[in-house]
Amino acid sequence: MATVQVRDLPEETHAVLRRRAAERGMSLQEYLLATLNDLAARPTVEEVLARAGGRAGGRVGLAAAAEGLREERDAR
Repeated sequence: MATVQVRDLPEETHAVLRRRAAERGMSLQEYLLATLNDLAARPTVEEVLARAGGRAGGRVGLAAAAEGLREERDAR
């Protein structure tokens, strides 16, 4: 497994993280590992857009999509 070291962490930040870990009955290392795993599991907006852009399908401009949506809603 890889190791990460964080330098120059403000004391206040360290205290908050220690407190949050303790509230969950975890060591600071366990808490940070879980938090980092959760963060890495969630894709960024850029990753989602890149994935969506790579999908096959039609390409419709914003104006055309909005117009089509409006027409569909008006037809109801």
